[in-house]
Amino acid sequence: MSAAEAGGVFRRARGRTLDAFPSEKEREWKGPFYFIQGADPQFGLMKAWSTGDSDSGGDEWGQEIRLTEQAVQAINKLKPKPRFFVLCGDLIHAMPGVTAVFSGHYHRNAGGTYQNLDMVVSSAIGCQLGQDTHGLRVVVVTAKKIVHRYYSLDELSEKGIEDDLMGLMKEK
Repeated sequence: MSAAEAGGVFRRARGRTLDAFPSEKEREWKGPFYFIQGADPQFGLMKAWSTGDSDSGGDEWGQEIRLTEQAVQAINKLKPKPRFFVLCGDLIHAMPGVTAVFSGHYHRNAGGTYQNLDMVVSSAIGCQLGQDTHGLRVVVVTAKKIVHRYYSLDELSEKGIEDDLMGLMKEK
């Protein structure tokens, strides 16, 4: 399955919703629980490694999609259900050519550049440790550049994504 074909697999989940905040009963400690942590589905890496071309070759995602689906199926069969699932690490195979790394955990906006690699730290949705507002970062990726902008939750809800960023998504 190619990367382009894989897009249909993931679109099936659109339109599903989850309450953003836990109910009152979820806020109180009720005893032990467990969660699942997965890492590095890295779509495209298996083909790249099998062909010996780790610098590219990431255009086939079939093996990784099957394994990721197997992981989801295994998690869905668990009883009792885990409290949540977190996926860390590389989601797609993209080396070289990485020009920006996005992270959080600092609870404020920050960043810098080192040897043409941008490090972008997004502030928190939750507790703020600096002057930034609760928010999200919108990242637009085109063939030529990566443009990102931090929005407060209120601003994003009320105004949406600004026209200049939306215009970038129309580029071919």
